[in-house]
Amino acid sequence: MPTSRPPVENWLQLPALRLLVGIGEHGSLSAAARNAGMAQSNATRSLKTLERRLGYSLVTRSTRGSTLTRKGALTAEWARDVLDGVERLAAGAAALADEGQVKLAVGASMTIAEHLLPGWIGEFRARMPSVETKLRVMNSAQVLEAVAAERIALGFVETPNIPPQLKSVRVWTDRMVLVCGREHPWAARKQPVDLSELAGTALLEREEGSGTRAFLDQLIGTRRADPLMELNSNSAISQGVVTGLGPAVLSALAVESAVRSNRLVEVPVAGGPLKREFKAVWTAGSTSSEAAREFLKIARGGADQSREESGAGRARKK
Repeated sequence: MPTSRPPVENWLQLPALRLLVGIGEHGSLSAAARNAGMAQSNATRSLKTLERRLGYSLVTRSTRGSTLTRKGALTAEWARDVLDGVERLAAGAAALADEGQVKLAVGASMTIAEHLLPGWIGEFRARMPSVETKLRVMNSAQVLEAVAAERIALGFVETPNIPPQLKSVRVWTDRMVLVCGREHPWAARKQPVDLSELAGTALLEREEGSGTRAFLDQLIGTRRADPLMELNSNSAISQGVVTGLGPAVLSALAVESAVRSNRLVEVPVAGGPLKREFKAVWTAGSTSSEAAREFLKIARGGADQSREESGAGRARKK
């Protein structure tokens, strides 16, 4: 009879995850403990508690140091995702909170806000801690409208349709992927899906005005099969694909975790890979402040990083 374990959220502690990741990076429990700001005795106790709760060994100890077991290495990889998510939550939540006078207002479309902007905000705050930021999350059309009306100083959009009166620069090269559920006929397909077949297939799609929708319009045209359903978030679409409602075309950033865990299947597309540009947009006078210029500089650093990671075949936020 399987052992009953309490839900992980009832007992999991983030310092234990940082310790586990640190062992993999430093090859030493003592070094990982120092990096996590823990006494070694507490670190040893925390690691043993984590192993007991999980039900398997995480670390092999020897006179030469500590190394992760195979299960430990896999768990550490998952732990990195959890810690990255916590960092995104902390940075994003702080930017969404309206505390005091806002010094720099930034707007972003959904994919950028979820996967890239928290890292930029974190770096910006490290460089300019006295400047408060305010984040507004909208679809690309709404971001462009807010920038044009100067309600925000900088906008970050996924759409290729930039109004001529706005200035823009590429900050990220994104890879778009066609995904389906594990039971969908395309999951076992050997040949790539060509664009005409894709145009004739009803997809789960983002709402009009979103950058993802604009990319599909550009890729296969507006005269295509009506959407199976229109949803206003990437996560809602991903969940719909997982449950078998139908396929979708989304950013690799938005589905990376689901594909890696085999909840979604990436389907090759003829003529791929499918790429689009994320852009920063602003008006002629909105980057006159030092804060806006510094934030734009940080975001533009992602353009070089995305090119390197695209060459490596994997897009990640860091």
